[in-house]
Amino acid sequence: MAFPQERKPFTYAEYVQLSDCDRYEMIDGKLYNMTPAPTPKHQQVVTLLSAEFVAHLRGKTCRVFVSPIDVCFSNDEWVQPDIVIICDSNKISDERIIGTPDVIVEVLSPSTAKKDRLIKYRRYEQAGVPEYWIVDPVHEYVEVHVLKDGAYQLYGTYFKGDAIPVQLFGHFSIHTDNIFLSE
Repeated sequence: MAFPQERKPFTYAEYVQLSDCDRYEMIDGKLYNMTPAPTPKHQQVVTLLSAEFVAHLRGKTCRVFVSPIDVCFSNDEWVQPDIVIICDSNKISDERIIGTPDVIVEVLSPSTAKKDRLIKYRRYEQAGVPEYWIVDPVHEYVEVHVLKDGAYQLYGTYFKGDAIPVQLFGHFSIHTDNIFLSE
């Protein structure tokens, strides 16, 4: 099944009828194609960062998921963040995440940077995602945005050699040298 371009918005039920090769996001009534595939550097950062979260959360109630995973804010709006942390198991269904995650991480790619910085930023803020990280694998820095009074505030920008405090988990931090490896 292909999405006819003249018909919008699409529902999540229609989306799941597509082949497994077709990946889309629906944000504010607009359909976004998720191709091309991310670069090896992008994927390395996703893998290393998710490993840091997984190691810290082992034995705790929060779970870490990496893309592709659908996060449905409603029946006609879904996204596929690079990393999602969910602490309420009721939001985890057999097929997708339903509701607002506790932490979302987007690793920038040339084809997604504008969407991650503007469109998804606003949508995650609207959805009430408490902590949103934007990771730049090329320039090797991480921006941490924390929701306060319904709006994101830049908590900090962290470069190679810095420790990134994870607000949701108190005294836990991730060292940037563990996610931006020297080549």
